[in-house]
Amino acid sequence: MQPFRAAAIQMVSEPSVAANIDAAEALVAEAARAGAKLVALPENWSFMGRGERDKLGVREADGGGPAQAFLAHASRRHGVWIVGGSIPMACGDADKVANVCLVYDDAGQRVARYDKIHLFGFQRGEERYDEAASVVPGRAPVAVDAPLGRIGLSICYDLRFPELYRSFGPVDLLTVPSAFTWTTGSAHWETLLRARAIENLAWVVAPAQGGTHASGRRTWGHTMIVDPWGSVRAELTEGPGVIVAEIDPAFQAEARASLPALRHRVL
Repeated sequence: MQPFRAAAIQMVSEPSVAANIDAAEALVAEAARAGAKLVALPENWSFMGRGERDKLGVREADGGGPAQAFLAHASRRHGVWIVGGSIPMACGDADKVANVCLVYDDAGQRVARYDKIHLFGFQRGEERYDEAASVVPGRAPVAVDAPLGRIGLSICYDLRFPELYRSFGPVDLLTVPSAFTWTTGSAHWETLLRARAIENLAWVVAPAQGGTHASGRRTWGHTMIVDPWGSVRAELTEGPGVIVAEIDPAFQAEARASLPALRHRVL
């Protein structure tokens, strides 16, 4: 595997799929111009409504819809692999959606689907979130074997569950598209990302939502790319934008050779 550039996109998505697609197109194009071969979008990149149930109105059937069409077109047009953050997709429950990350190769072909397994719940004072009220959880971990390496997929709250990442087996890169809240992000985001990188000796690409949305919700941002030694190679604190870092397989190999923790696992 040769070194390549990876990009993580930060957005402040709104209650308009069309507007979010336009914003994502400009940011993917910027990433491609910067030489990225892998581009990752944040969770809920295509839609963040004013209420949790608003997503039911824009859910897409598997295989069709504007967000999926954009991901296929953008990956093909720019010749990049796209980890498509997450979009709301129809599921067996008419009152809920699946929160789905889709991966497209550089020819525009869909190569993977991951349904978010762990659903966020939080309550402190007046701040309350209950993702399970409108989302059906996924059941199966997903990793993608790509020319760029083996990529483990996760979404946001999954980050708090290290056993998910262990289940992939050794991977080269982990993606964590997210929409962390200001409260939990300020306390835990960077610590958790660096921990997942260190314990798996893997690169972590973590695109995020970063700003104040139409609902009044404020997301933490701080989109990051972290290396296998736990160092932050690139970061964007707030607002829309793109960060890019070189993914160097030799650096990872050296880290794993000097600290063979993956080979020392017992459980």
